[in-house]
Parts: sequence; structure tokens; C-alpha cells
Amino acid sequence: MKVMKKDLLAYLAVFVGALLLIDAVFMSIVSNFNLGLVALGVFSLGFIVYGILLIKNRAPKWLHVAVIAPCVIVVALSCFLATYGETDNARYDEDVLIVLGAGIRDETVSATLAWRLDAAVEYSEKNPDAIIIVSGGQGPQEGITEALAMERYLIEKGVPAEQIIREEESTSTYENFLLSHKLLEQKSLEGSSVAFVTNAFHVYRAEKTARRAGISAARHIGAPIDWYAVPVSYMREVMAVAKFWALPPKAAALVTHSGNGGRKVLDTSSKMTTM
Repeated sequence: MKVMKKDLLAYLAVFVGALLLIDAVFMSIVSNFNLGLVALGVFSLGFIVYGILLIKNRAPKWLHVAVIAPCVIVVALSCFLATYGETDNARYDEDVLIVLGAGIRDETVSATLAWRLDAAVEYSEKNPDAIIIVSGGQGPQEGITEALAMERYLIEKGVPAEQIIREEESTSTYENFLLSHKLLEQKSLEGSSVAFVTNAFHVYRAEKTARRAGISAARHIGAPIDWYAVPVSYMREVMAVAKFWALPPKAAALVTHSGNGGRKVLDTSSKMTTM
């Protein structure tokens, strides 16, 4: 019986590893490169090697802990993030909705970002007076800024152009909120009630980051993702959350990008709250 269980575990490890590796390869084709893809690739290869060593009875005892412990941590944290992100608390009467960027391919929004934008369209239909800030700069594999691609998508879906504000400088979740906050100050909208939309896996970190960026009580909407994007999305987010816990943003400081690629950091102490 022990031999049968061991063989089952070995072949299951190889099977799961192979599925994850196929998913990692597929996602590398249809999405931009990111550390989540690398981590998923390493994770899947680890499963395959572990399974092969089990089959050949060459797996040392320490390897069981080295493989199983990270799996338990990743699965447990992923379940927490998924559960947290599914609990929307937006009231659909906020003054402002911030849509966080999620990568584009040339000038086309990614599938993950499209889910966020579709949630924003639904929000706009329920609350047509809300200002929508689309937040996202331009990455190395992107032909235009994420914000511009997002604006185009929303307009095509029927959202009035006059309700949309572009924030085109941010390169991280922290900057998404920080620079959106600054835009609202510039337009004399400080003190407005705020909600944000992202994918469910990202809601926890986004909410905590918003507070550190000066938006102290933003409500949230967690959009879904395609099933094939689940492994890489949660793998990447688990790493990001671990980094956030270890090295959280220290204070609200405005990061601006100069034309020569440099940066200037300006303090901003005002906070936005929900009404």
C-alpha cells in the first residue's frame, strides 16, 4: 500500500508539474514577460524533478519538506487572496473609480486588464456620474501607455470620454494610487469618495497600498480572471505580497518621471477618504 501511495504521489507530481509548465509556456506567448512566469516555470520543473526522483526512489527526505512546504504556503496564501478579493465593498455611489493597469500587448489590453475594464463599464452604467481614472504607464513591451489603451477600450464600450481621466506615468501599484491621488488634487477633487477596480487576486495588496499612498479608505471591486491565468497570476501575487510584507512602501511620496528617464520624489501628506 505504501508503494502504491508513493507511486501515485510521484506520477501526480509529474502530471501537475507538466500541466503548470504548459500553462507557463502558454502564458509567456499570450502575455508580457513577468517574474510570475519565471516562478511558475521553476515551480513546475521542481514538481517534475521531484516526481521523477520519487519514481526512481532517489528523493532524499529533506526534499519532501523542500517541495511540500512551499506548496502549502503558496496554496494557503492564494486561497486567502482569492477569498479576500471576492468580497466587494463598493457602493456604486462613489465620486471616483480608479482602474489599475495590468499590461497591454502593443496597443491591445490584456485579458486580465479587460476583466477590470469590463467591471469599470458595469460600474459606470450603475453610477454614470462617477469620474473614472485609468492608471498605467508604458512598459517595454507596450506600444502606448496602458492608460490610453484603457481609455480607448472604455469609450468603445460606451463610457463617455468626458468622464475619463488618464494617469500615464505610473509603473507600479503604489504609483497607480499615488499619481491618481495627485491628479484628483490637481482637479480639486480631494475629499472625494473613491473606489478602485482590479482583479480579485490583487485586491488585498492594492487596498493596503492605497492606504500607504494617501487614499485611506478606498472601497474595492474584484474582477475575475480567465482560468488559464490563475496559476501565474497567483504565483506572481504571492511573491508580491511577501515583498510588500517585508518591504512595505514607507510613506506617501509623489514620484514623477522626467523626460530624460529620471525621477523626482515630492512629499504629499494630504489623504483622501470615502464619504
